[in-house]
Amino acid sequence: MDLEHMDTDYDVIVLGTGITECILSGLLSVDGKKVLHIDKQDHYGGESASVSLTELYTKFKQNPISKENIEKKFGRDRDWNVDLIPKFLMANGELTNILVHTDVTRYVEFKQISGSYVFKQGKIYKVPANEIEAVSSPLMGIFEKRRMKKFLEWISSYQEDEIKTHQGLDLDKNTMDEVYYKFGLGNSTKEFIGHSMALWTNDDYLQLPARPTFERILLYCQSVARYGKSPYLYPLYGLGELPQGFARLSAIYGGTYMLDTPVEKVDYDSDGKFKSVTTKLGTFKAPVVIADPTYFPEKCKSTGQRVIRAICILNHPVPNTNNSDSLQIIIPQSQVDRKNDIYIAVVSDEHNVSSKNHYLAIISTIVETNQPHVELDPAFKLLGPIEEKFMGIAELFEPKEDGSKDNVYLSKSYDASSHFESMTDDVKDIYFRVTGHPLVLKEREAQN
Repeated sequence: MDLEHMDTDYDVIVLGTGITECILSGLLSVDGKKVLHIDKQDHYGGESASVSLTELYTKFKQNPISKENIEKKFGRDRDWNVDLIPKFLMANGELTNILVHTDVTRYVEFKQISGSYVFKQGKIYKVPANEIEAVSSPLMGIFEKRRMKKFLEWISSYQEDEIKTHQGLDLDKNTMDEVYYKFGLGNSTKEFIGHSMALWTNDDYLQLPARPTFERILLYCQSVARYGKSPYLYPLYGLGELPQGFARLSAIYGGTYMLDTPVEKVDYDSDGKFKSVTTKLGTFKAPVVIADPTYFPEKCKSTGQRVIRAICILNHPVPNTNNSDSLQIIIPQSQVDRKNDIYIAVVSDEHNVSSKNHYLAIISTIVETNQPHVELDPAFKLLGPIEEKFMGIAELFEPKEDGSKDNVYLSKSYDASSHFESMTDDVKDIYFRVTGHPLVLKEREAQN
């Protein structure tokens, strides 16, 4: 990097290369903004990086074993790309739309996740991916299937401006519980729809207006319809590919990146608005800064929630999943006397994230007791023998203010949900606060 000729004035400075920050840096670069992107770490991804096994041992174990011993047991270290925060993409979701519209799909290749499963009365069942699977699924009795079919037909044929398609329901006034009642759906079907399709992590949604749940179910159905087997996609070589894809996008549009560059000082002007950051490479100015919570801990507050994640290495497919190379298992809270669901994301060497014949199963949930490790037992039981496990607990943070006072715009921590929709909401929200207009996704003209 030629420091002599390096600019010191930018439109936006972005701190941290987590996926949220990298998407924003990419989007703003495409909008013609001059972006400087700095990370104190020497790799992309921040809290949401993908790491090798040796890095995983160093991060999680007091006495890490040598690279030689790791390779003896688990194959080549460089074949492993382990996500610290596991999430899948919804095939029809907002992140997929952003990837397509920014053309980041040129740099990242995706593979479908083979199936989604739900835990019920001690067993796991495949979440039906189409009508044929639904009719033969043991999850519901024959009459319940008919009612469920009517419910899904209502979802797919609903049109805002055609009152007769509403069947007397008002999505903004009726609660989701009232909608279920109208279709005569029983408790276990409500649980199945709410947790396996709408992907709510608890039951608070039942008493809220139906629209958000309606939209989530529609997204789920459209995502499944797009590719078949499941609604989820996952990048080859792990989620760490996503921030790098957006970083490449930003660079094409003139963004500047500096890794391994801690921020030594942040300065504000006399009005208390952000002015500059100082690093070992000099002082850089911009009217606006976007950052993850670790850069401005004093401007963040805890949400009061903590997420526990367990990364498990297996040398066999997960039992009772038809030897799937990848899947999600949802353990609804009511099945295990909890308030929040437990998610298991499974990927394998088919996704270039592990060495041959190995599987990665990553469990996540919101901590509810003072024995968080015990809370994951129902998930461990489903996995069969586990070769190695790594556990970590992360507190969830969010910004105290919206950034308008000091021009410091902060992202939220990554939650326990199994996909990127809440993260993408955060991206759109920050984009709106920074630019003053909503993010409108349109096809870009290809760059040479």
